[in-house]
Amino acid sequence: MKIDINQISPKGLRLTENFTPSSLDLETDLIKFSGPIKVQAEISKLVNVVTVHLALNATMHTICSRCLEECDIDFKKDFALNFSAKDTGLSIDLDPEIREEIILDYPIKPLCRLHCKGLCAKCGRNLNERNCSCRVKG
Repeated sequence: MKIDINQISPKGLRLTENFTPSSLDLETDLIKFSGPIKVQAEISKLVNVVTVHLALNATMHTICSRCLEECDIDFKKDFALNFSAKDTGLSIDLDPEIREEIILDYPIKPLCRLHCKGLCAKCGRNLNERNCSCRVKG
């Protein structure tokens, strides 16, 4: 997402763009995206400072760290960035900052649901589907 500083009116500027995960090089072995990443930006300029408020929305496709089932996780993040209009020239490229903010919020231990029961340590059964008869000492 590129911002032309000269296009920012005194009332500000609003932009919406959809990114493919591959355009930002976001997918890993464990994290995939189920569709585009929607980015909404509200941009304002005050003297020599450009402020960008961003809202990101996407769906991450990953593997639950407890039960090892595939699952989708809603990704939402709001943040603000400030740039010096003197140092940036006539345009600002937000792609590196957007990529960095998404990667910083990758789930460390993703869960398919809040109360995922995981797998039995003895027989390996998915305890979300059925209980097992194993007696595992805690």
